[in-house]
Order: sequence, then structure tokens, then C-alpha cells
Amino acid sequence: MSESPNPFAGLDLLASAVVLLDAGLRVRYINPAGENVLAVSARSLLDKPLNWACTCSATLQSALDNAISNDWSYTGQNLQITRSDGEQLHLNCTVTPIHAEVGLGVHLLMELQPIDQQLAASQEERLIEQQRANRELIRNLAHEIKNPLGGIRGAAQLLEHELNNPSLKEYTQVIIKEADRLQDLMQRLLTPHRAMQPSTINIHEILERVRSLLTAEFPGSLQVRRDYDTSLPELVGDREQLIQAVLNIARNAAQAMAGNGEITLRTRAVRQVTLAKKRYRLALEIKVIDNGPGIPEAIRERMFYPLVSGREGGSGLGLTIAQNFIQHHQGTVACTSRPGQTCFAIRLPLEQA
Repeated sequence: MSESPNPFAGLDLLASAVVLLDAGLRVRYINPAGENVLAVSARSLLDKPLNWACTCSATLQSALDNAISNDWSYTGQNLQITRSDGEQLHLNCTVTPIHAEVGLGVHLLMELQPIDQQLAASQEERLIEQQRANRELIRNLAHEIKNPLGGIRGAAQLLEHELNNPSLKEYTQVIIKEADRLQDLMQRLLTPHRAMQPSTINIHEILERVRSLLTAEFPGSLQVRRDYDTSLPELVGDREQLIQAVLNIARNAAQAMAGNGEITLRTRAVRQVTLAKKRYRLALEIKVIDNGPGIPEAIRERMFYPLVSGREGGSGLGLTIAQNFIQHHQGTVACTSRPGQTCFAIRLPLEQA
């Protein structure tokens, strides 16, 4: 016997989150955008009370109760809900009683629109433009600095051969070593501009490579946990660039914890997302979560800029290079941080825009 058609299939394509509720505020349907907003799957939420997935503010809960009892519609701005994972969301909400669908057990249509999406998109666009300008400036400076450095190093070598006093060679060696260090820094600034070499890759092979490198670099003291969604499809990307991007982020976390702590590598699928001003039905999300001290507030807004580091002796290039590589893949990277938990979320498209 063939399955009956889904009467709500048309809502699957909506970009806004839609939840259909019965008279007891149990969920009868949630679209993919709603799954993404509430961070829950439709299968696990179906026929469960709405408060199983989120805790509504008193205002919204009252509006839902009135919509059921008095058949009232409701539109609220800047409301707060708390998801089951503890994350708080601010959103606009519309609650509409449904009469035509009573036979299907649906009494309310609730539409959720996170109000930070537009602000985040605008901020992302501004940061991308600013970082593009910064990278171009740094790249031009790197080219200009490399040539004089070569001359300084060559002159120091010639001077070393002319010196009769061996003790003075200590100073020429300082010049040569510092010139080499600066040349290496300039090369790293220019490295992200190499062409991509795309192939079909499994993201968990990438993460396992990162995990093995981290455990080798911080043996015994660092725990690297896996939290993978093994059903994720393969994606097309540059294997080495993605390894370097994730490794730079995870290594920063390990160094911030002095190698003593826990890092979790988590993968999930996210639906109906906007990345680099393009809309995708399906994307891959990689989260690198650590339980370290957090990123200093003074550099949180600038941490992806070149030469900005919160660690003494750091070059400030790791996150810049990681962001460049992720942007090469039409993806985004964002960070939330507080003492005890820092989370970098990388999102990469799994299909064409």
C-alpha cells in the first residue's frame, strides 16, 4: 500500500520556520527550517509537546493559550525562547489559528523568524569586505617585504665570511635567523592564495586526520572527542585546505588550554541556510568546541584579522588562514566564546546554491 501524501509538503520549501500544533500544543509537523531553528529533528519531535523542544517566554506561552482558547491570532516582536540545548534565541513570532485543518488535528500555525539572521548576514558581508581589503593590504606588504629581506640575509652572509673574529659571527647569525623567520612569516601570509585542488572528500576523514595530528602534538594531556553524524554525504573540496583550516582552529584551542583540556569535533547537517549571500537547501556544519578559558573579549571582534593573537608568541595567522580556506569553499566560520566553552562553527555547502 502506498503512503498517503504529506498534506504539509508545500511548507518544506519555506525559508521561515513553521510549526503546526494541535489543541494540546503537541507538534504535528515542523518544516526543515524549523528543525534548524529549534535544533531538533522532525522525527524526534512529532507528537511531543512543544515545550519538549523549547521553553517559551511567558508572553508567547500566553499567546499560544489564548489562540487555542479564544481563537486569537498573535504577532510578537523580539520574543525569547530557550532551546532544549540551552541556547537562547530572539525572534519574531506569528501564531495563527487554523480552521480548515481541524480534521488533521492541527489547530495552530506558528511561524518563527530569528531576528538575528538579517543582522548576522549584514555583519558577515561587512566583515568579508573588510577582511578582503586587509588580506590584499597584507599580501602587497608581504611582496614588498620579501625582496629587502633577501638582500639583508645575503649581505649578512657576505659579512660573516669577511669577519676575522669568530665571536662576531654570533651577530650575523642573529640577522640571518631573523630574516629567515620573517621570510617564513611572509610566505605564510601569501600561502592562502594558492589555487584550490578540489576532489570528493569525506569530512570525517578530514577530522580524523586533524584528531591524529592533535593527539600526536599533545600526547596524553589533551582529550579529543568525536560527535559525528555518519550519515552525512561527501562534499567537493580541497582536502589539504580543509585539514589546515580545521587544524588551525583546533590547535589554537589546544594551545589556549596549554594542551590540558577537552576538544569536541562535531558534525551535523543544517538545512535552508544562507552562506556568503547564497541560499542552500543543505549544508554541513563542523563545530570545534573546547572547555578552555575562552577568547579574550578585547580581541573577539578582530580575531580573524591578520597578526591579531591572544597568545604570547602567536603569529596571529592561524585563524586568518582558516577563514580564507573556508571562504574558498563558499563557507562561513563563526565563533561564540565564554569562559569554559568556546565554539567555532564552520558551515560548508553540500549542494549548488
